[in-house]
Amino acid sequence: MDERNGDISGKEKIKLETYVQAAYFDRIIARANIRLLQMSSNQYELKRRDVSGKQGQSGLDLNVIDHYNGTERDAKTLSGGESFIAALSLALGLSDEIQNNAGGIRFDSMFVDEGFDTLDDAKLTQVLQTLMSISQTNRLIGIISHVTGLAEKIDRKIIVTKERTGGSKAEIQIG
Repeated sequence: MDERNGDISGKEKIKLETYVQAAYFDRIIARANIRLLQMSSNQYELKRRDVSGKQGQSGLDLNVIDHYNGTERDAKTLSGGESFIAALSLALGLSDEIQNNAGGIRFDSMFVDEGFDTLDDAKLTQVLQTLMSISQTNRLIGIISHVTGLAEKIDRKIIVTKERTGGSKAEIQIG
């Protein structure tokens, strides 16, 4: 046993870079879970997969805990809408973590494109409530979407229409 080289009997070797990435990723996941629980009616929570004993694994893969049935499974098994909510939660968690720890760097705006068509009406309402609560903290959340019912649920919007002559026209609607 030579502890100076990182050799400790009975302990798994892990590269320092992987350890730091995993620790940072855990903080992002913790922040993401606040949003994910909110957008999934407390059903889903993300967890970094334990890969101890699996050589060559990075430790940055995700599982999802389903609090409705008490199971834990690979996050890849989420449906399209659930996957969109999980990805959006991770983006928001990353934004929150960077803002909190980056010495004055602020993410004042974020644009989300696509994915809203994978949500049923109830999930869409939950996602919009979460995004609107973020926008009340002086952050701009822009949604780029072609989902028909979505425009009715948003008060302030920029509607871009393509002109027949080429180019496009932008119209701002408030209220």
